[in-house]
Amino acid sequence: MEVLSFIILGGLFLFVVIVFLWVIGIYNGLITKRNRYKNAFSQIDVQLKRRYDLIPNLVETVKGYLTHERETLEAVINARNQAQGAAGKAAADPSDPQAIQKLNRAEGELTGALNRLMVVVEQYPDLKANQNMLALQEELTSTENKVAFSRQAYNDSVMDYNTSREVFPSNLVSGIFNFGAATLFEVENESERQAPKVTF
Repeated sequence: MEVLSFIILGGLFLFVVIVFLWVIGIYNGLITKRNRYKNAFSQIDVQLKRRYDLIPNLVETVKGYLTHERETLEAVINARNQAQGAAGKAAADPSDPQAIQKLNRAEGELTGALNRLMVVVEQYPDLKANQNMLALQEELTSTENKVAFSRQAYNDSVMDYNTSREVFPSNLVSGIFNFGAATLFEVENESERQAPKVTF
């Protein structure tokens, strides 16, 4: 009888240890994936800051040529400031869905304002030939590409994390330890899917 109870207790202890190790493995996997998507967002943040830094130079370059387009220039600067503020809040906590959604909207407005500016620039041949404008155009195009690649890497990391936290049996661990869903960095408006046209 003692041997049987010892075997039962040993089996029960082994089961508890296996479950404990299993929970630790899932928990650590979720932490790793959460950190991975937060790091991916920081790469977007770097590229967005670069973009935000280019915009005042772009506005300064075109300002002398576009004396009658003050409203367009102000719209670009206002949209840039809004997007920069939203990016700062999202960078502080990439797991906050509202911050990511606000950034999505602000980036869409900035892209729209830049598109309108580039349409206006097309009407000024001297500006299109300006060396500063050509250099800024090259930088902005490069930055837009880097933002797109960073965004894709972030969304891939978010998808991996969200899938891991939703599938069984990981969903049990993610529910117990409150692993919330991450938000994709998506284009909300179909017209925003177009990057600013900056070719001359």
